[in-house]
Amino acid sequence: MLAKLKSYSPGLLLTLLLAAAAFLLNRLVPGDLLGTSILALVLGMACHRLLKRLPQAAAGVQFASTTVLKLGIILMGISLSFSQVLMVGRYALLLMLCTLTTAFGGGYLLARLYKVDWKLSSLLSASTAICGGTAVATLGPVIEAEDTHIAYAISATFLFDLLTVILFPWFGRLLGLTDISYGLWVGTAVNDTSSVVAAGYGFSDAAGSFAVIVKLTRTLFIVPIVLTFSFIMARRKLKAAGKAQAAAPVNIASIFPWFVLLFAAMVAVKSTGVLPESVVSGISALSKLFMIMALGAIGLKTSFQEVKGVGWKPMALGVSIDTSVVFVALAAQAILQRLF
Repeated sequence: MLAKLKSYSPGLLLTLLLAAAAFLLNRLVPGDLLGTSILALVLGMACHRLLKRLPQAAAGVQFASTTVLKLGIILMGISLSFSQVLMVGRYALLLMLCTLTTAFGGGYLLARLYKVDWKLSSLLSASTAICGGTAVATLGPVIEAEDTHIAYAISATFLFDLLTVILFPWFGRLLGLTDISYGLWVGTAVNDTSSVVAAGYGFSDAAGSFAVIVKLTRTLFIVPIVLTFSFIMARRKLKAAGKAQAAAPVNIASIFPWFVLLFAAMVAVKSTGVLPESVVSGISALSKLFMIMALGAIGLKTSFQEVKGVGWKPMALGVSIDTSVVFVALAAQAILQRLF
Protein backbone atom coordinates (compact mmCIF):
# COMPACT_ATOMS: atom_id res chain seq x y z
CA MET A 1 0.00 0.00 0.00
CA LEU A 2 2.76 2.46 0.94
CA ALA A 3 4.67 1.55 -2.22
CA LYS A 4 1.60 2.27 -4.33
CA LEU A 5 1.04 5.63 -2.64
CA LYS A 6 4.70 6.48 -3.21
CA SER A 7 4.33 5.72 -6.92
CA TYR A 8 1.31 8.05 -7.05
CA SER A 9 2.98 10.96 -5.24
CA PRO A 10 4.77 12.64 -8.23
CA GLY A 11 1.58 12.74 -10.29
CA LEU A 12 -0.58 13.84 -7.35
CA LEU A 13 1.89 16.60 -6.54
CA LEU A 14 1.76 17.77 -10.15
CA THR A 15 -2.05 17.91 -10.15
CA LEU A 16 -2.00 19.68 -6.78
CA LEU A 17 0.31 22.34 -8.21
CA LEU A 18 -2.02 22.77 -11.20
CA ALA A 19 -4.98 23.17 -8.83
CA ALA A 20 -3.10 25.78 -6.79
CA ALA A 21 -2.22 27.69 -9.97
CA ALA A 22 -5.86 27.54 -11.12
CA PHE A 23 -7.11 28.91 -7.78
CA LEU A 24 -4.51 31.68 -7.88
CA LEU A 25 -5.28 32.70 -11.46
CA ASN A 26 -9.01 32.64 -10.77
CA ARG A 27 -8.55 35.16 -7.97
CA LEU A 28 -6.84 37.48 -10.42
CA VAL A 29 -9.78 37.36 -12.86
CA PRO A 30 -12.65 39.60 -11.68
CA GLY A 31 -16.10 38.12 -11.11
CA ASP A 32 -15.04 34.44 -11.27
CA LEU A 33 -15.49 34.81 -15.03
CA LEU A 34 -13.35 31.84 -16.06
CA GLY A 35 -13.74 29.56 -13.06
CA THR A 36 -11.17 27.21 -11.52
CA SER A 37 -12.50 24.19 -13.43
CA ILE A 38 -11.77 25.51 -16.90
CA LEU A 39 -8.48 27.07 -15.73
CA ALA A 40 -7.26 23.75 -14.29
CA LEU A 41 -8.24 21.94 -17.48
CA VAL A 42 -6.50 24.46 -19.75
CA LEU A 43 -3.38 24.58 -17.57
CA GLY A 44 -3.24 20.78 -17.65
CA MET A 45 -3.54 20.74 -21.42
CA ALA A 46 -0.80 23.36 -21.67
CA CYS A 47 1.45 21.02 -19.64
CA HIS A 48 0.55 17.93 -21.70
CA ARG A 49 4.08 17.56 -23.10
CA LEU A 50 5.53 17.84 -19.60
CA LEU A 51 3.74 14.64 -18.62
CA LYS A 52 5.51 12.78 -21.45
CA ARG A 53 8.85 13.93 -20.03
CA LEU A 54 7.87 12.79 -16.53
CA PRO A 55 6.80 9.16 -16.91
CA GLN A 56 7.05 8.72 -13.14
CA ALA A 57 4.06 11.06 -12.78
CA ALA A 58 1.76 9.05 -15.08
CA ALA A 59 0.40 6.70 -12.38
CA GLY A 60 -0.50 9.55 -10.03
CA VAL A 61 -2.13 11.58 -12.80
CA GLN A 62 -4.24 8.58 -13.76
CA PHE A 63 -5.17 8.07 -10.08
CA ALA A 64 -6.19 11.74 -9.81
CA SER A 65 -8.36 11.56 -12.94
CA THR A 66 -10.28 8.54 -11.61
CA THR A 67 -10.18 7.90 -7.86
CA VAL A 68 -9.57 11.50 -6.71
CA LEU A 69 -12.36 12.58 -9.06
CA LYS A 70 -14.80 10.15 -7.42
CA LEU A 71 -13.74 11.31 -3.95
CA GLY A 72 -14.44 14.88 -5.02
CA ILE A 73 -17.90 13.93 -6.28
CA ILE A 74 -18.71 12.06 -3.07
CA LEU A 75 -17.65 14.96 -0.85
CA MET A 76 -19.57 17.41 -3.07
CA GLY A 77 -22.75 15.95 -1.59
CA ILE A 78 -22.04 17.81 1.65
CA SER A 79 -22.91 21.11 -0.04
CA LEU A 80 -26.41 19.88 -0.98
CA SER A 81 -29.51 18.90 0.99
CA PHE A 82 -32.84 17.25 0.29
CA SER A 83 -34.59 20.23 1.90
CA GLN A 84 -33.59 22.29 -1.15
CA VAL A 85 -35.94 20.16 -3.23
CA LEU A 86 -38.83 21.12 -0.95
CA MET A 87 -37.74 24.75 -1.00
CA VAL A 88 -37.92 25.15 -4.78
CA GLY A 89 -41.29 23.38 -4.95
CA ARG A 90 -43.02 21.20 -7.54
CA TYR A 91 -43.24 24.11 -9.99
CA ALA A 92 -39.46 24.30 -10.28
CA LEU A 93 -39.12 20.50 -10.36
CA LEU A 94 -41.55 20.26 -13.28
CA LEU A 95 -39.54 22.92 -15.08
CA MET A 96 -36.33 20.94 -14.46
CA LEU A 97 -37.96 17.82 -15.93
CA CYS A 98 -38.77 19.85 -19.05
CA THR A 99 -35.17 21.01 -19.44
CA LEU A 100 -33.79 17.52 -18.71
CA THR A 101 -36.06 16.03 -21.38
CA THR A 102 -35.01 18.75 -23.83
CA ALA A 103 -31.29 18.32 -23.14
CA PHE A 104 -31.18 14.53 -23.42
CA GLY A 105 -34.04 13.94 -25.88
CA GLY A 106 -33.09 16.84 -28.13
CA GLY A 107 -29.41 16.00 -27.72
CA TYR A 108 -30.01 12.44 -28.90
CA LEU A 109 -31.92 13.55 -32.00
CA LEU A 110 -29.50 16.35 -32.85
CA ALA A 111 -26.51 14.03 -32.38
CA ARG A 112 -27.91 11.78 -35.08
CA LEU A 113 -28.42 14.79 -37.31
CA TYR A 114 -24.87 16.08 -36.75
CA LYS A 115 -23.47 12.51 -36.70
CA VAL A 116 -21.68 13.06 -33.39
CA ASP A 117 -20.44 10.15 -31.24
CA TRP A 118 -23.07 9.21 -28.63
CA LYS A 119 -20.63 9.50 -25.72
CA LEU A 120 -19.65 13.05 -26.61
CA SER A 121 -23.26 14.05 -27.23
CA SER A 122 -24.24 12.56 -23.86
CA LEU A 123 -21.54 14.60 -22.12
CA LEU A 124 -22.81 17.77 -23.81
CA SER A 125 -26.40 16.96 -22.80
CA ALA A 126 -25.40 16.20 -19.20
CA SER A 127 -23.46 19.44 -19.00
CA THR A 128 -26.50 21.44 -20.10
CA ALA A 129 -29.07 19.47 -18.12
CA ILE A 130 -27.33 19.16 -14.76
CA CYS A 131 -24.26 21.07 -13.67
CA GLY A 132 -21.76 21.90 -16.37
CA GLY A 133 -18.21 20.65 -16.00
CA THR A 134 -18.98 18.66 -12.84
CA ALA A 135 -21.57 16.57 -14.68
CA VAL A 136 -19.15 16.01 -17.58
CA ALA A 137 -16.36 14.91 -15.24
CA THR A 138 -18.76 12.62 -13.35
CA LEU A 139 -20.42 10.97 -16.34
CA GLY A 140 -17.26 10.66 -18.46
CA PRO A 141 -15.69 7.70 -16.61
CA VAL A 142 -19.08 5.97 -16.30
CA ILE A 143 -19.55 5.79 -20.08
CA GLU A 144 -15.79 5.36 -20.64
CA ALA A 145 -15.56 8.57 -22.65
CA GLU A 146 -12.19 9.65 -24.04
CA ASP A 147 -10.32 12.36 -22.15
CA THR A 148 -10.42 14.40 -25.37
CA HIS A 149 -14.23 14.32 -25.35
CA ILE A 150 -14.38 15.27 -21.67
CA ALA A 151 -12.07 18.24 -22.30
CA TYR A 152 -14.08 19.25 -25.38
CA ALA A 153 -17.41 19.12 -23.54
CA ILE A 154 -16.08 21.21 -20.64
CA SER A 155 -14.63 23.75 -23.09
CA ALA A 156 -17.94 23.99 -24.97
CA THR A 157 -19.73 24.52 -21.66
CA PHE A 158 -17.37 27.34 -20.74
CA LEU A 159 -17.88 29.18 -24.03
CA PHE A 160 -21.66 29.07 -23.74
CA ASP A 161 -21.62 30.05 -20.06
CA LEU A 162 -19.46 33.05 -20.89
CA LEU A 163 -22.21 34.28 -23.20
CA THR A 164 -24.97 33.64 -20.64
CA VAL A 165 -23.19 35.66 -17.94
CA ILE A 166 -23.08 38.63 -20.31
CA LEU A 167 -26.49 38.31 -22.00
CA PHE A 168 -28.90 36.84 -19.43
CA PRO A 169 -29.23 39.90 -17.13
CA TRP A 170 -29.85 42.09 -20.16
CA PHE A 171 -32.50 39.75 -21.60
CA GLY A 172 -34.11 39.36 -18.18
CA ARG A 173 -34.64 43.10 -17.88
CA LEU A 174 -35.76 43.36 -21.52
CA LEU A 175 -38.43 40.70 -20.91
CA GLY A 176 -39.51 42.32 -17.64
CA LEU A 177 -38.94 39.17 -15.56
CA THR A 178 -39.44 39.24 -11.80
CA ASP A 179 -36.64 38.21 -9.44
CA ILE A 180 -38.18 34.76 -8.95
CA SER A 181 -38.90 34.19 -12.65
CA TYR A 182 -35.41 35.26 -13.63
CA GLY A 183 -33.78 33.19 -10.88
CA LEU A 184 -35.77 30.16 -11.97
CA TRP A 185 -34.74 30.71 -15.59
CA VAL A 186 -31.05 31.07 -14.77
CA GLY A 187 -31.10 28.19 -12.27
CA THR A 188 -32.51 25.79 -14.86
CA ALA A 189 -30.86 27.02 -18.07
CA VAL A 190 -27.30 28.06 -17.17
CA ASN A 191 -24.74 25.28 -16.85
CA ASP A 192 -21.89 25.83 -14.38
CA THR A 193 -22.51 26.97 -10.78
CA SER A 194 -20.10 29.91 -10.99
CA SER A 195 -21.92 31.14 -14.12
CA VAL A 196 -25.29 30.80 -12.35
CA VAL A 197 -23.96 32.95 -9.52
CA ALA A 198 -22.58 35.57 -11.92
CA ALA A 199 -25.70 35.70 -14.13
CA GLY A 200 -28.12 35.53 -11.19
CA TYR A 201 -26.59 38.23 -9.02
CA GLY A 202 -26.00 40.32 -12.15
CA PHE A 203 -29.80 40.81 -12.15
CA SER A 204 -30.44 41.20 -8.40
CA ASP A 205 -29.45 39.69 -5.06
CA ALA A 206 -32.86 38.03 -4.65
CA ALA A 207 -32.70 36.51 -8.14
CA GLY A 208 -29.15 35.31 -7.53
CA SER A 209 -30.05 33.57 -4.25
CA PHE A 210 -33.02 31.77 -5.81
CA ALA A 211 -31.03 30.82 -8.91
CA VAL A 212 -28.32 29.18 -6.77
CA ILE A 213 -30.89 27.16 -4.79
CA VAL A 214 -32.52 25.93 -8.01
CA LYS A 215 -29.11 25.13 -9.51
CA LEU A 216 -28.00 23.10 -6.48
CA THR A 217 -31.27 21.17 -6.57
CA ARG A 218 -30.61 20.44 -10.25
CA THR A 219 -27.27 18.93 -9.26
CA LEU A 220 -29.08 16.15 -7.35
CA PHE A 221 -30.31 14.80 -10.69
CA ILE A 222 -26.76 13.60 -11.27
CA VAL A 223 -27.64 10.43 -9.31
CA PRO A 224 -30.43 9.05 -11.57
CA ILE A 225 -28.58 10.20 -14.70
CA VAL A 226 -25.39 8.32 -13.75
CA LEU A 227 -27.41 5.21 -12.85
CA THR A 228 -29.27 5.37 -16.18
CA PHE A 229 -26.09 5.71 -18.22
CA SER A 230 -24.41 2.90 -16.27
CA PHE A 231 -27.22 0.62 -17.43
CA ILE A 232 -27.06 1.94 -21.02
CA MET A 233 -23.30 1.37 -21.11
CA ALA A 234 -23.67 -2.19 -19.86
CA ARG A 235 -26.30 -2.97 -22.50
CA ARG A 236 -24.13 -1.56 -25.27
CA LYS A 237 -21.19 -3.69 -24.13
CA LEU A 238 -23.36 -6.82 -24.20
CA LYS A 239 -24.61 -6.01 -27.69
CA ALA A 240 -21.08 -5.34 -28.87
CA ALA A 241 -20.10 -8.76 -27.54
CA GLY A 242 -22.64 -10.30 -29.92
CA LYS A 243 -25.39 -11.15 -27.46
CA ALA A 244 -29.01 -10.49 -28.31
CA GLN A 245 -30.39 -7.56 -26.38
CA ALA A 246 -33.49 -9.41 -25.27
CA ALA A 247 -31.45 -12.25 -23.79
CA ALA A 248 -28.70 -10.13 -22.35
CA PRO A 249 -29.05 -9.89 -18.58
CA VAL A 250 -27.28 -6.99 -16.93
CA ASN A 251 -25.46 -7.66 -13.67
CA ILE A 252 -26.57 -4.60 -11.73
CA ALA A 253 -23.99 -5.09 -8.96
CA SER A 254 -21.10 -5.13 -11.43
CA ILE A 255 -22.11 -1.94 -13.25
CA PHE A 256 -23.55 0.02 -10.34
CA PRO A 257 -21.54 3.23 -9.69
CA TRP A 258 -21.26 2.84 -5.93
CA PHE A 259 -19.68 6.25 -5.47
CA VAL A 260 -23.07 7.78 -6.34
CA LEU A 261 -24.57 6.10 -3.27
CA LEU A 262 -21.85 7.66 -1.13
CA PHE A 263 -22.63 11.02 -2.75
CA ALA A 264 -26.31 10.55 -1.77
CA ALA A 265 -25.20 9.56 1.75
CA MET A 266 -23.28 12.84 2.08
CA VAL A 267 -26.39 14.74 0.96
CA ALA A 268 -28.38 12.85 3.63
CA VAL A 269 -25.81 13.78 6.30
CA LYS A 270 -26.02 17.46 5.30
CA SER A 271 -29.83 17.23 5.34
CA THR A 272 -29.84 16.18 9.02
CA GLY A 273 -28.15 19.43 10.02
CA VAL A 274 -25.96 17.67 12.61
CA LEU A 275 -22.67 18.89 11.18
CA PRO A 276 -21.40 22.34 12.16
CA GLU A 277 -21.17 24.83 9.32
CA SER A 278 -17.38 24.98 9.73
CA VAL A 279 -17.12 21.24 9.08
CA VAL A 280 -19.43 21.48 6.06
CA SER A 281 -17.35 24.35 4.65
CA GLY A 282 -14.12 22.39 5.16
CA ILE A 283 -15.43 19.26 3.44
CA SER A 284 -16.89 21.36 0.61
CA ALA A 285 -13.51 23.08 0.10
CA LEU A 286 -11.75 19.68 0.03
CA SER A 287 -14.28 18.44 -2.51
CA LYS A 288 -13.56 21.41 -4.76
CA LEU A 289 -9.81 20.84 -4.44
CA PHE A 290 -10.18 17.18 -5.45
CA MET A 291 -12.38 18.10 -8.43
CA ILE A 292 -9.91 20.73 -9.63
CA MET A 293 -6.99 18.29 -9.25
CA ALA A 294 -8.93 15.71 -11.29
CA LEU A 295 -9.71 18.18 -14.07
CA GLY A 296 -6.06 19.23 -14.13
CA ALA A 297 -5.16 15.54 -14.52
CA ILE A 298 -7.63 15.12 -17.39
CA GLY A 299 -6.04 18.16 -19.02
CA LEU A 300 -2.56 16.70 -18.61
CA LYS A 301 -3.64 13.62 -20.55
CA THR A 302 -5.12 15.71 -23.37
CA SER A 303 -3.48 17.95 -25.97
CA PHE A 304 -4.96 21.03 -27.63
CA GLN A 305 -4.48 19.34 -31.01
CA GLU A 306 -6.60 16.38 -29.93
CA VAL A 307 -9.43 18.64 -28.81
CA LYS A 308 -9.17 20.70 -32.00
CA GLY A 309 -9.33 17.48 -34.01
CA VAL A 310 -12.80 16.68 -32.68
CA GLY A 311 -14.17 19.19 -35.20
CA TRP A 312 -16.92 21.80 -35.39
CA LYS A 313 -19.97 19.52 -35.36
CA PRO A 314 -19.87 18.74 -31.60
CA MET A 315 -19.55 22.46 -30.89
CA ALA A 316 -22.58 23.15 -33.09
CA LEU A 317 -24.40 20.34 -31.27
CA GLY A 318 -23.52 21.79 -27.87
CA VAL A 319 -24.72 25.26 -28.88
CA SER A 320 -27.95 23.77 -30.26
CA ILE A 321 -28.65 21.85 -27.03
CA ASP A 322 -27.86 24.85 -24.82
CA THR A 323 -29.97 27.23 -26.91
CA SER A 324 -32.91 24.79 -26.93
CA VAL A 325 -32.83 24.51 -23.13
CA VAL A 326 -32.68 28.31 -22.73
CA PHE A 327 -35.87 28.78 -24.77
CA VAL A 328 -37.67 25.73 -23.34
CA ALA A 329 -36.93 26.91 -19.77
CA LEU A 330 -38.48 30.28 -20.56
CA ALA A 331 -41.48 28.91 -22.49
CA ALA A 332 -42.21 26.12 -20.00
CA GLN A 333 -42.11 28.62 -17.16
CA ALA A 334 -44.76 30.76 -18.88
CA ILE A 335 -46.99 27.71 -19.47
CA LEU A 336 -46.60 26.41 -15.89
CA GLN A 337 -47.46 29.83 -14.47
CA ARG A 338 -50.81 29.64 -16.26
CA LEU A 339 -51.49 26.08 -15.10
CA PHE A 340 -50.63 26.67 -11.45
